[in-house]
Amino acid sequence: MAFLLSSDRASEKIVRRKLSDQILERLREMIRSGELKPGDTMPSERALMDRFGVGRPAIREALQSLHKTGLVSITQGERTRVNAIDAETFFEQSNDIARLLLNVAPSNLQHLKEVRTMFELGIVRAAAERATAADVADLRAALDVQRSRLGGDPMPFIEADMRFHVRIAAISANPIITAASQAMLRWLFEYHTALLHWSGKEEVTLAEHADIVDQIAAKAPDRAVAVMRAHLNRSRDMYASTG
Repeated sequence: MAFLLSSDRASEKIVRRKLSDQILERLREMIRSGELKPGDTMPSERALMDRFGVGRPAIREALQSLHKTGLVSITQGERTRVNAIDAETFFEQSNDIARLLLNVAPSNLQHLKEVRTMFELGIVRAAAERATAADVADLRAALDVQRSRLGGDPMPFIEADMRFHVRIAAISANPIITAASQAMLRWLFEYHTALLHWSGKEEVTLAEHADIVDQIAAKAPDRAVAVMRAHLNRSRDMYASTG
C-alpha cells in the first residue's frame, strides 16, 4: 500500500549536521558545565581531535565560532583562553547587530534616542536616591576631566561626556545597567555625523552636567530627572545617521 507523506512528515527529514557544529556544541557545554572556567586555556587542538575523533579543520572552525561569540580569545602564538562572560561581553557581541540595525533603517536611530532618554531618566532618578558621597565626588571629578578637554580636538571632550553618563549608571551597582549605558552611548557615538554640532555647545553641556550632579548630591530625584530630560532634549539632535 502506498502512503503519501504529509508536509509535517516531510519536515521531519533528518539533516546531517556539520562536524564543526557538533564540536561547537560540545565545547559550549564544557564551558557551561564549568569543566572549562574563565581564564582556563582550552585543550590543545591535538587533544580535542583525540577526544572527539575528528580532524583539525573541524576543531579550528568550532574554535573560531567560539571566538566570534566572545566565549574564548584566540591570540597568535598563544593557547586559546576561555573568557569571563559578563554583561559588557554580551553588549560587545551585539555591536555588529546594532550597526546593521541602525544602517538598514534610519528610523532606528530615533528609536535608539528614545530608548536612551527613557533609560537615562530612570538611571538619574536611581542615582539621586542612592548616590554616596564617594559617587558624587567621582561625578565631580569626571566633570573636571571633561572641562579640561575644552578646546582643540572635540573628540576627547565627547569621550569624557560619555564617561560621565556611564559613571551615573554605575551608581546603580547593576553591571547590566552600566554595560547597557556604555553600549547605547557607543552606538550613538558611531553615528555622530558632524562634530561641528558640538561647537559652541561645550559650556552649555558642562553647566547642565554640573546641575545634574548638584541634584544627585541634593538627593532630589524629581529635579534630577527634570534637568536630565532638558539636557537630553537639547543634545539629541547632535546625533544623526551617517547614512
